[in-house]
Amino acid sequence: CQSWFGGWHSWLSLKEISLDIHVEKELGDIVQVKLEKEKHLVNIFPWFSEHIKVKTPSGDYFEFPCYRWLVDNKEVIIREGTARLPQDDTKSFQEQRKDELESRQELFRWKEWSPGFPMSIDAKVNELPKDVQFDGNKQVADLLLVKIEGLVESWKDIADIENIFGHLLKKNTVLDNVMQDWNKDYMFGYQFLNGCNPVMIRKCMKLPDKFPVTPEMVEGFLKKGSTLQEELQAGNIYIVDYEILNGVPAASSERHLTAPICLLYKNELDQIVPIAIQLSQAPGEMSPIFLPSDNTYDWMLAKMWVRSSDFLVHQLVTHLLKTHLLSEVFEMAMYRQLSAVHPVYKLLMPHVRFTIAINARAREKLISKDGIFTGMGKLIQNAMKTLTYESLCFPEDIKARGMEDVPKYYYRDDGKMVWKAIHCFVSAVIKIYYRSDKAVQKDVEIQEFVKDVACFGMNNSDNFPKSLSSREQLVEYLTAVIFTASAQHAAVNFGQFDWYGWIPNSPSTMRKPPPQQKGQVDLKHIMESLPDRECSSKVLGTVWSLTRTQENELYLGTYPDMYFTEQPVKEAIKTFRHKLDEVTNIIKSRNEKLTLGYCYLSPDKIPNSVAI
Repeated sequence: CQSWFGGWHSWLSLKEISLDIHVEKELGDIVQVKLEKEKHLVNIFPWFSEHIKVKTPSGDYFEFPCYRWLVDNKEVIIREGTARLPQDDTKSFQEQRKDELESRQELFRWKEWSPGFPMSIDAKVNELPKDVQFDGNKQVADLLLVKIEGLVESWKDIADIENIFGHLLKKNTVLDNVMQDWNKDYMFGYQFLNGCNPVMIRKCMKLPDKFPVTPEMVEGFLKKGSTLQEELQAGNIYIVDYEILNGVPAASSERHLTAPICLLYKNELDQIVPIAIQLSQAPGEMSPIFLPSDNTYDWMLAKMWVRSSDFLVHQLVTHLLKTHLLSEVFEMAMYRQLSAVHPVYKLLMPHVRFTIAINARAREKLISKDGIFTGMGKLIQNAMKTLTYESLCFPEDIKARGMEDVPKYYYRDDGKMVWKAIHCFVSAVIKIYYRSDKAVQKDVEIQEFVKDVACFGMNNSDNFPKSLSSREQLVEYLTAVIFTASAQHAAVNFGQFDWYGWIPNSPSTMRKPPPQQKGQVDLKHIMESLPDRECSSKVLGTVWSLTRTQENELYLGTYPDMYFTEQPVKEAIKTFRHKLDEVTNIIKSRNEKLTLGYCYLSPDKIPNSVAI
């Protein structure tokens, strides 16, 4: 049957439309509806349809989740809300699913944005499909909000930085602590556990040959009577190696990069503190190993170099590559390979919301040729060579780095709770639709989804699975997708202003080369090494805008769009939310006892998707 919504000017802005449709005979079960715009509306306004509910004369209800835009003269076909695997559909609907996906694949085309990068969408911001564009409620803060015009000279001293930026940095508990203790060794070490980039540190059982720290060098920084070898065997030595920066060119002749190595020690106060720093990958006379016993400015500058290197790796690898770009790959593959009636499509939709849009905008603004993070191609290429699917699985990553038992690692503790909650939720949903491992193997859409990620999105990477053979594998895979888009992004994004707002703590770049000898550094040298006022202002404005959330932000487990209509899934969502509330309360109670709380993985602060 067919019906026309009359008086378009009266209903165009309405949130709900109700109408009666008269038919000559009983239609039976309503399995799909088709929406299209009359021709005289084609070039006026697109129309967004959220949800359609049909009541039959016999009193039965049929729900049709849509959440699609009607654009131009293109029709939208909406299946009844019950999710179905392709093998469980009728032959005619299987053909319809194929047509749907072929149409989507024309819209969502892969493109190599830059050599060696993950593939992205072949579209500029103004060319994006309407369904993935920002809606009217999503306001993206302009980047570079805090810029001080005309200030390009160096800082005079540390107090000079506070005079310029101090009023912007107050009223922030974490940042207050950073400004006060940024140069203390405990604060330096703490950030490897709970700062913006808590994924680099790993347990060190044997020193690499390229980092020839001797027992005599560090003897005075270890527990009295203990040796370096004993502490290595006891599992109290940790290492952070920025080898990934080796050979990466600086963005300009006025900027300098290096690839430092830092050795850390868990002391008797359960603090992680640095005990040795080498500012290159090649030991020798021109690459001394800096120690806490060196003069104040030598040690301060060595730590600044490590923090600056960490800033770059965090921004371009941990944040950009491993959350933004990967989430776009998953979203692209979802649109290209999963029908709208597929349960995994419905499951993932809230967790890919606005990701393509924010990445397309970033490609044109933030990480473009003239953007703030220029010259990062080589670094991303290096990271792609070692990026694995296993590193996206939170428990596996913690285990691989030997970080299961280090104390006060709140990123690990909270991440494990959130991972478990997501895993339980995904498992509950998957078991509703997949009755056996064989059902996963027979699902052509899910197999093509996984294959598309590995073979196209990740450039035929051997480090990502190209097929799945069990429900357990599917649950883990989808948990990794959702965790990456929600929790992992929150952990590495929303603390940026806290930790990077104070420029000396994490310089975005260094304007002098790393020292090649000890005893040559003074305060003037350090201030001339830090980014100048203009660069500092750009970075501060960027990290401020990147950490803003919307008033109507949708946090983890909040799903106002009703893609699922089945009661068992609704019950699973309810259980998921209850578990997340429990995790939130556990984290809140712990933080109340801490001087410096960790809140980035509290579920009530984790947005569903990468959207900023």
